[in-house]
Amino acid sequence: MADDARMTTNSPGFAKAVARLRVPGMGTEAVAPFLAGLIRMTRPRRVLEVGMGYTTPFLAAALAEARELADEESRLLAAKTRPYLGSGAPLDDDWLRAEPALAAPAAYLEPYRPHFVALDDLSIPESSAGQVEEVLAELGLAGQVTVVDAPLREADGALPDGFGPIDFAWVDAWDCLYFLDHFLDRINPAGGVVVLHYLMTYPEGEAILRYLAGLQRARPGELEVLNLLESHKLRQNSVTMIRRTAVAPPRLAGPGGRIRYDGELRTRAATHAESLDSEVENDK
Repeated sequence: MADDARMTTNSPGFAKAVARLRVPGMGTEAVAPFLAGLIRMTRPRRVLEVGMGYTTPFLAAALAEARELADEESRLLAAKTRPYLGSGAPLDDDWLRAEPALAAPAAYLEPYRPHFVALDDLSIPESSAGQVEEVLAELGLAGQVTVVDAPLREADGALPDGFGPIDFAWVDAWDCLYFLDHFLDRINPAGGVVVLHYLMTYPEGEAILRYLAGLQRARPGELEVLNLLESHKLRQNSVTMIRRTAVAPPRLAGPGGRIRYDGELRTRAATHAESLDSEVENDK
């Protein structure tokens, strides 16, 4: 399948194509679409997967979908802003609610071009990692993923130059403690997310959770942690989510969710619309 005809997670045939990557004992049948939803929600620019398999095409497809949606939203944002700039009218609630509703112009000043790196040394015999690239090609998603054949402990020299800070990491490997020690500070301090598979309900994983709790005490205000349990499973039954909070997000709304339309917001909206106009002019 050509890249211009690639499938999305909702396309007919996607489930059939990825089915051969599903290994029942790996326990990712619910996790994979969950990760895809997180990608579409947070729109990370640099994504790292440690341990390829069933989840990989879900991540790749979600990133491609997010990129297409961001491009369309950028065009619509400029279109709804131009009449206000032309007339000199202030931005208002009608501007805010028009599609793309609630869009923050600052988020569209740079085109959304995510970079997805999947790391695996193909050392686990029962894993489907070795079939991932074939499935990605079948789905038209091969160009969405940089595959790195290396173990986590050798990733320092194997990851692409300039790949950082990491905005989203999915770690489905036994070496979670090594990841926390060597990669946590590479996660974007302004809200970067790490999702770790299966740390609850077995002794070694619970020890890592205690270690993570110690990191929270040692670094107050820098880490948020949430554990989600699939209580109907005996193992491979949880995800641990970490969000880095060393840099506070900007406050975009005031009391009651009210928006201040003058000042910086109007400036960013104007800059965004003018930048798209310049791109169109340069393409002529």
